[in-house]
Amino acid sequence: MAKMRLQVVKPSTRAFIREARRTPGYTFFDFLHGYFYARWPYLYIGVGTGTHRLARLLSPLAVWISRIFSDSRQTGGGKKDQKKGLTLADTYHGKVLQHESARQLILINEEVRLRDLEKVIPYPRARDLILKNPETIAVLDCPCRTGRENPCLPLDVCLIVGEPFASFVVEHHPSRARLISRSEALKILEEEHQRGHVHHAFFKDAMLQRYYAVCNCCSCCCGAMQAHRSGSHMLASSGYIARIHEQECILCGECASVCPFGAIRANGTVIIDPDACMGCGVCASNCAQGAIALERAPEKGEPLEIYRLLEEAGGG
Repeated sequence: MAKMRLQVVKPSTRAFIREARRTPGYTFFDFLHGYFYARWPYLYIGVGTGTHRLARLLSPLAVWISRIFSDSRQTGGGKKDQKKGLTLADTYHGKVLQHESARQLILINEEVRLRDLEKVIPYPRARDLILKNPETIAVLDCPCRTGRENPCLPLDVCLIVGEPFASFVVEHHPSRARLISRSEALKILEEEHQRGHVHHAFFKDAMLQRYYAVCNCCSCCCGAMQAHRSGSHMLASSGYIARIHEQECILCGECASVCPFGAIRANGTVIIDPDACMGCGVCASNCAQGAIALERAPEKGEPLEIYRLLEEAGGG
């Protein structure tokens, strides 16, 4: 009987449970939340973005459940969170990546344990960069694009990196996810970069309080970018900002038309809004004159550049 029960629970779910038990501060409510999110991402994100047909019915229920989970959360030592009223962005967020930084997260060939990256991930929760079996990568049909009436294509652009996450989505979504090689993942990154889409590393408290995916996002479909525009700051800057070299700029306006964050205006002159610029690099990649460069902006946080972070953690 016990063996039959084990067979009902998929191997990837058992792996998720084992990893959950090893995660400090990860509660049973967090596990239920994480399981629901990973098991039914199209419903979860569709309700969140309002694109699912059940969104109007389920949104109040989702808010109520979220409040229960928030109230039930405890920090180490058994004390309740001092900071009440955690927002969605505090627990579920993305870090904007330049193209090379996204490539590094795919190319990394060692297990990684970088905890509490507060300067890189400026949110109160879910800021660990832990990679187990980083060579295991799955591509998943994007839940944000899938929920749209006329989505951007292709759909298979969400990269789930490492275990137990990659095996979980493949085992539970065989028609919408598949394991891929590193070279295939890099090809997806490159093609999405060429389309002018933004790479984000996503972190979520319910996903073992850590990084789990590189999503390639278009501003028209992405729920996180939609929320960011509406004032729920789910996205953290890359740590860079775009600068115009005026002597090389020919005022073609291409940068303004491709900026996914609406941070550039071109009307006789080119102006970059430093508050809106997220340092994604799409403008620089599309400037035929090479008139735009990305510069470090310490006030926007530290970049997620995994090789540098590992070197610093090792004292190198």
